[in-house]
Amino acid sequence: MAKKYSKPRQLRKSSRFEDLVRIMDILLGENGCPWDRGQTHKTLLKYLKEEANEVSAAVRKNDWENLKEELGDVLLQVVFHSALAAKAGRFRISDVIRTVNSKLVRRHPHVFGAVKLSTPAEVLVEWRKIKKSEKHGNCPTARKPRRYREHGETRR
Repeated sequence: MAKKYSKPRQLRKSSRFEDLVRIMDILLGENGCPWDRGQTHKTLLKYLKEEANEVSAAVRKNDWENLKEELGDVLLQVVFHSALAAKAGRFRISDVIRTVNSKLVRRHPHVFGAVKLSTPAEVLVEWRKIKKSEKHGNCPTARKPRRYREHGETRR
């Protein structure tokens, strides 16, 4: 008989990101959900695409209650993929967050740095330059976390 988690009511009512991650860890754990434990990055792709399409539909309809739900489903996909990656020793959700935080600061030098950009058009031109530089490996801050670099893995 599978062991049940003793505080489902607390988790169900929680709005904490850490609890979402904990729920996913429980679902993927030894006594978790057989369906969830059987998923891979590839099997989840159809759900990620489906949820993104549902977000798009909610936005087009100005359906804010549905948008809230669908954004939660997209967030679940991010947490699910990150949990699978963590189990495989590839990266954790904290690495995903660190990567996006770094990218946002790096791609907004007009907000977080000394660059002066006044119009959306100027911002877009600068953003494209930065992104191109990142993709060509010219950005020292667009790197994997140190623990992965130390094991000889590359960013590719």
